[in-house]
Amino acid sequence: MMAETGDLKHTPLFDLHAELGGKMVPFAGYSMPVQYPLGVMKEHLHCRAQAGLFDVSHMGQVILRGESYDAVARGFETLVPVDAVGLPENKQRYGFFTNQDGGIEDDLMFANRGNHMFVVVNAACKDADIAHMKAALEPAVTVEVITDRALVALQGPAAEAALARLAPTVVEMSFMDVADVELVGATCWVSRSGYTGEDGYEISVPESHAEKLCRALLDMDEVEPIGLGARDSLRLEAGLCLYGNDIDATTNPIEAGLTWAIQKVRRAGGEREGGFPGASHVLSALAEGVAQKRVGLLPDGRAPMRAGTPIFAAADGGDPIGSVTSGGFGPSVNSPVAMGYVGSSYAAVGTELFGEVRGKRMPVKVAKLPLVPANFKR
Repeated sequence: MMAETGDLKHTPLFDLHAELGGKMVPFAGYSMPVQYPLGVMKEHLHCRAQAGLFDVSHMGQVILRGESYDAVARGFETLVPVDAVGLPENKQRYGFFTNQDGGIEDDLMFANRGNHMFVVVNAACKDADIAHMKAALEPAVTVEVITDRALVALQGPAAEAALARLAPTVVEMSFMDVADVELVGATCWVSRSGYTGEDGYEISVPESHAEKLCRALLDMDEVEPIGLGARDSLRLEAGLCLYGNDIDATTNPIEAGLTWAIQKVRRAGGEREGGFPGASHVLSALAEGVAQKRVGLLPDGRAPMRAGTPIFAAADGGDPIGSVTSGGFGPSVNSPVAMGYVGSSYAAVGTELFGEVRGKRMPVKVAKLPLVPANFKR
């Protein structure tokens, strides 16, 4: 079980973070490392060049069990607009819970493990997500919350070589494959996935072996510990949404640019069309278009445009036509980077707009997402 001190919970790797010099901050109810002595910029660049190790044990791990995987998946499809039934065994898929207005309650990953479904949800939403699944799926589907496993991510172009020293079979895995893998004497649930735009793995490891696994990886020259600061700049460059910033309960997935995650079988005319909360809102947005769209943004100059920065069509006058939802400095592109929403007529790549920073309007250009090309092994 996770330890708790005061109001903040600790992951099973808390003591290791302290030993490694991690600067701990509150995040989603946990004490988490925002950076290590290497610093955010160097951690970010190291992950892009070699391999970084992240503690993501604060996220929620859940197993859904029923008569069969198909029975579980059909129940799950009443909560998400994605194809769970057609997901092949030992494959993983991105999805999200919707509400009655078609907004996103949380985004998640789920995997077909043959006789059950493995689901990973965001830390800040996990209690609500678990309650939501229990209310909707039980008793036909049991919702089993995993509390005795850590979750770590090994990300970067050297991730494969590093993990293969401990288990050579991981080389055979492709993007979104899932497998049981023996690592440091424990059965780990490994997926070839991550949230940095780089190749890599996410590893659910028994709590009793979590520190041993991390030490084995950190002993390798390619691997450095990476904190939340670089995790945020990596996912921003990769054009990946942060729940609570870029998507929330008011965001239609079509505005968010997540149309790709809604397979044809769940769309209008598909074999299992609709049937999820807010389906009419999502499907009408697909058919008719949306008033605003999520876009990449590249500010001119060196000043970052942070979340909340209003976006205008002109250098002076007029009302805002959008706003920044995530922004900062992108170490890989060596310039400020951002994402946000703008009116659909302003969303074309290359459109010149203006972000208002400290009362002054600065030029910003709409850019194609991802801002750094993905490096997944397909």
